[in-house]
Amino acid sequence: MRMHEMQAHLIQVQQSRFSVTVRRMAAKQAEQALVEQWRDILALHARTQCELDRVLHEHGLCASDFEVLDVLAGCRAAKGTPSYRVQEISERVHLSQSALSRLIARLEKEGLVERCMCPEDRRGVRVALTAKGRSLHGELLPVQRAVLARMLADG
Repeated sequence: MRMHEMQAHLIQVQQSRFSVTVRRMAAKQAEQALVEQWRDILALHARTQCELDRVLHEHGLCASDFEVLDVLAGCRAAKGTPSYRVQEISERVHLSQSALSRLIARLEKEGLVERCMCPEDRRGVRVALTAKGRSLHGELLPVQRAVLARMLADG
């Protein structure tokens, strides 16, 4: 009887080890699938960003320029000119504060946006589209959305 119990115990230990091995393999496969999914997202983003840059370059903009114009175009104001604080824009676009400031300076130089002091906080700066910026945004919006639709549909 003792021998039978020892054999049963050995079988149990082997099954337990096999089960652990199977779980580890499944976890490894799940992790690998997660990594592959992440890399696919990065690749899709890179391809889409490049295509947006290529298409928008014909109009003197890059994808980041358009993103800022698009954010500003979506701004609604109860009174006065619709504008955002630079900090509010930086929360919506994926640029550092310094990169965004340089981009806004360039867009302002091109006459697409204008900056003004925040009436509620003299240290803050508000940014708004100019008529030229709103016009260019309206012209390029269908172009940008078509690229997004094509690139994201292709995946």
